[in-house]
Amino acid sequence: MVFPRAYPSMQERVREVQSKFQNHHIKQNIIKGKIVIQNHGQSGPGKSASVQIYSSTTVDPSTGKGKLSAKAYLKRGKSEGHDGTKTRIYKIKIHVEPDFGIPGAFLMKNQHKHKFFLESVTLEIPDNQIIYFDCRSWVYPFQKTKSERLFFSNNSYLPNHTPSALVELRKLELVSLRGDGKQVRKEWDRIYDYDYYNDLCNPDKGQEHIRPVLGGSELHPYPRRVRTGHPPSNTEPSTESRTETINLDIYVPPDERFSPKKLSEFISNSIQATVHFIITEADSLFKQDSSSFESFDEIHDMFSSKRSKAVEGKAKDKLKGKVKERLKKLVPDVLFKEITYAGKEDLAKFPLPQIIRENELAWGNDEEFGRQMLAGTNPARIQSLQKFPPEGRYGMSTIEASHIEHSLDGLTLFEAMNEWRIFILDHHDYLMPYLSKINTNGVCAYASRTLFFLRTDDTLKPLAIELSLPGSSEDTEVSRVFLPANQGTEAALWQLAKAHVAANDSAYHQLISHWLHTHAVVEPFIIATRRQLSVMHPINWLLRPHFKDTIHINALARSILINSRGILEKTLFSGEISMELSSELYKEWRFDEQALPADLVKRGLALEDPDNPNNPTEVQLLFDDYPYGADGLDIWHAIKTWVTDFCSLFYENDSSVNSDVEIQAWWSEIQNVGHGDKCNETWWYKMTTLLDLTEALTTLIWITSGLHASVNFGQYAYAGCPLNRPMLCRNFIPEQGTQEFAEFLRDPDKYYLNMLPSRFEMSLGIALIEVLSRHTSDEVYLGQRPLLECTDDGVQEKFKKFNEHLQEIEKKIIQRNKDPKFKNRSGPAKIPYELLYPDTSNVGSTWGITGKGIPNNISI
Repeated sequence: MVFPRAYPSMQERVREVQSKFQNHHIKQNIIKGKIVIQNHGQSGPGKSASVQIYSSTTVDPSTGKGKLSAKAYLKRGKSEGHDGTKTRIYKIKIHVEPDFGIPGAFLMKNQHKHKFFLESVTLEIPDNQIIYFDCRSWVYPFQKTKSERLFFSNNSYLPNHTPSALVELRKLELVSLRGDGKQVRKEWDRIYDYDYYNDLCNPDKGQEHIRPVLGGSELHPYPRRVRTGHPPSNTEPSTESRTETINLDIYVPPDERFSPKKLSEFISNSIQATVHFIITEADSLFKQDSSSFESFDEIHDMFSSKRSKAVEGKAKDKLKGKVKERLKKLVPDVLFKEITYAGKEDLAKFPLPQIIRENELAWGNDEEFGRQMLAGTNPARIQSLQKFPPEGRYGMSTIEASHIEHSLDGLTLFEAMNEWRIFILDHHDYLMPYLSKINTNGVCAYASRTLFFLRTDDTLKPLAIELSLPGSSEDTEVSRVFLPANQGTEAALWQLAKAHVAANDSAYHQLISHWLHTHAVVEPFIIATRRQLSVMHPINWLLRPHFKDTIHINALARSILINSRGILEKTLFSGEISMELSSELYKEWRFDEQALPADLVKRGLALEDPDNPNNPTEVQLLFDDYPYGADGLDIWHAIKTWVTDFCSLFYENDSSVNSDVEIQAWWSEIQNVGHGDKCNETWWYKMTTLLDLTEALTTLIWITSGLHASVNFGQYAYAGCPLNRPMLCRNFIPEQGTQEFAEFLRDPDKYYLNMLPSRFEMSLGIALIEVLSRHTSDEVYLGQRPLLECTDDGVQEKFKKFNEHLQEIEKKIIQRNKDPKFKNRSGPAKIPYELLYPDTSNVGSTWGITGKGIPNNISI
């Protein structure tokens, strides 16, 4: 990758190389090339594939494009292997005219009947100078695409610095990627256009499968997704038709698909988790009298590695029975066969989650309950309470000063509020309008407010939980307040209240913190980048690793997770209104507030500190022992420094941003199309200054890397045990004087277990979380990029600095986790906070459920 600088170099280099072409009479008409194609079990393209090179410096007057070489055919490829990847190497010689100039692009024509994956191309010009093409893209047969594939070299240019011979090619390539918003997309189409979320339901199957279209309306705004062009359903033309089973072949532009290795690993992980689910479900069928667990030991046994031969034999039998029948209706035949085979081979149970690994009672501990608001899997919802009692759209909270004043470690409520020591986990206002609809079909949900007190050791002490239901008349509610207790009936009621809060927080985490705030909001940025920023644009290069695989995993989510009757509807208390709830909370979303410093200040977890020269993040945490905040700000600073350094290599000033037509078109399309339901918001960056650009890019990279890692890869550690984070509750908390209260008094533990999700829901939820929490072996972490991608010394120097910065952060995190004064770094559960540990040295040596490492991208 080479960037034209403000200082002279590029023009001189062009003249120098052209001179060498003209003066080397023997070599003047030959360019040598090396082509690397990944071998995925098919024969290489051989003579049926050809290459033609475009000059970047000499324009063909008849076409207005760079001069085009003669064709060279791929012959006699040599097989090689590296790190488990098999490749075929082809050597070519291309004849060009003496005045051809410097190669800048090439056409690949595939006349073979199969597609192939083009890894890279290198061209050698006089004096052994090398031009790199980092391709990593599928090349489909010409008979399907009706066009050759165009690839540009790793050299990057702003639009107004593009070599004249490449200007027309640059424009045509972008046009070819935009499509026309018509036709069904085929596997080989490299088309990026937008659509609403109109593919989540299947109205042709019945009324119960109807869901609202998300996006394009004031009632249900939403980010856009990549259009697939599937035909409309028969009964509801505004929605796309769906297949009966899980569709792993849903359209994704070829360059956005998982690599064959990653797809194989994803399917393998899913099969393993499904087998774990099947075994638990098979066990549950032995207990015909109850869908609930009978004891806490039974729940723990889901994770035991010991199984009796009798139980194992019964489980294998059940794989041939009811569970197998249910599964066959859900998954494609190929996947069903793999699951059945795996079930015969390996009947291991779920791995043991960290929350019960060191201390199996940690899930019920109040200190651990508070710690997870700061260091768990949803650490960005807690906020400072600005006014007591809390007040929302539906009036004043029923929590009174008398409920909590005795728990403030000697402070008065006035003193605690003045010292910013009261915090709230608020799942109230957004849930109230939906509770009547949610609380059907055996689900029992409240809207909740939970107050915490910040102690002098920076731990959060729970103060009170308010649980609310809609009242008998409109805009009224009925609320109950629960207080911490250590023993007796009050302690048992307190545990029930915490379970309901955890269910609220689990749904918010999956639907908002994880899906909406990372996966969904980023997809329009990816589409706009492909459509408006040429692959030659340096910002395209900067963002490329952070967008890898996201569109594919989002497509799979629409097919399996967030669709009607999908896994999230089956496991979360929000059920069929889950995505509608996500749309409702998108109304509150602001891109600028996803910048970590802005988010912390908004939630009252940090104060602005712009004038402190020793504080590059310009905010100061309210207290030091906030693991997500402390580590996150370090990562944010490293990303922002890298982005600023990178942009400064190449944007001289504000006017160079203003005059960048591709950046302006990119930003306009994000605001007006990709997030079109928010196009009139005033908070969008104006994109008129270099600061606007660096802030937007830093925020975007933070979302795809640090934010996603913090809310995704700790899921199994905490939510893998449903006692700690149940996803729904099946009973309300009983009222005194009722039959339910009498049942509760007779056996509080049994009432608690009956309130938790059923065996089916619980085991399905754990299986999902097991898949989501796994790193894959081809993960590329923050601070890592293939060296071939960049040949510019200045960029390499800045990227090395970025990597070293991240390594210093790793040392700080290790030291923080060792420091006994930071109690929130591990807590009663003894889970060290490593979700924002970059893991820069991990190059595929460690994968699976590791609970650490920041991948560059959102790919699970």
